[in-house]
Amino acid sequence: MLRPFILTLAACALCGPNIQTASAAEPAQPEKPAVKAMVKPPHKEAVFAVVGGISISQHEYDNAFAAAKRQKFYHGQAPEAEVAALQREVGNNLVNSVLLTAEAHKRGIKPDTQAVRQMIEGYETRYKASEQWQRERARLVPELTRKLEDDSLIRQLESSVRNVPMPGADPTRAFYEQHVEKFTEPEQVHVSVILLKVDPSSPTAVWQKAEEEGKSLIKQLRSGAKFPDVAKLRSSDESAQKGGDMGYLHRGMLPEAAQLAIDKLKQGELSEVVRLLEGVALFRLEARKLPRKVPFTEARERAAGLLQRELSEKSWLELIARLRKETPVRMDESRFSPLTVASGKSVSHP
Repeated sequence: MLRPFILTLAACALCGPNIQTASAAEPAQPEKPAVKAMVKPPHKEAVFAVVGGISISQHEYDNAFAAAKRQKFYHGQAPEAEVAALQREVGNNLVNSVLLTAEAHKRGIKPDTQAVRQMIEGYETRYKASEQWQRERARLVPELTRKLEDDSLIRQLESSVRNVPMPGADPTRAFYEQHVEKFTEPEQVHVSVILLKVDPSSPTAVWQKAEEEGKSLIKQLRSGAKFPDVAKLRSSDESAQKGGDMGYLHRGMLPEAAQLAIDKLKQGELSEVVRLLEGVALFRLEARKLPRKVPFTEARERAAGLLQRELSEKSWLELIARLRKETPVRMDESRFSPLTVASGKSVSHP
């Protein structure tokens, strides 16, 4: 979502670093003990970008970037390559915000004045004890109202553009066939386990003793002992009461060492002793279900929903791309850090 991000930046630009954006549903917060001085633009503002005939000041960009950087990196050291990418992301978001607001006006969309009023009232309640808010209120409230109204316009525009119809049977089936991996159930294994618990901080001798005990249990099982009986007597796993039966599991549910051991087994086979974080274990493979492609008749509804979501995103991005193509945009990137191959990102204009 573009606008919530932009709105956060707008609040920072207007109210300084200690006045955060509040949603309409956000309860009033008590005033913080101290509020830093609000940042004011210089008398002659440098221009960061010109979008059609609308200028975005360097001051607005700087405040937007400061807010985005603080949100992304908290108080940690920001990697230079990621900073470079974020600089361009913030600049593009500011440009897109101007374009989308203009498009919303062109389509006759009106801001939700009631929601905006509620948000302004939230600010009033939150900062009523702040002398600084009271001094700056006459300047801040009109500007903040405008930013919130722009946010409302773009939210409505986005909702309208993304409201694509549910796709029909033919495109849904085509999507299903093109994305088989999304409709394939992963392999599942039915596994039983005997776990000999060992505290991770135990000395080597304790771990070795547990491994020797595990090897002894394997010999008993291969000599005819019943796995469920041994699990109930010796296992520390929560599955012990069920004879060690863990049921069906898919890849990723077990530790890597356990998964590797099970991958080597055929149905009914026992693993060797496996050392895990919580102790020493041995596994028996009860059954294996191969990956299963879900038939279209079962997957149709999910496929249609995924395709609709994809078409919704495509519709929104195409609108932004069209507006960028149709509107002259001049952006001053002279202060940006250089993008490097190491960043894994490149300059792109959505």
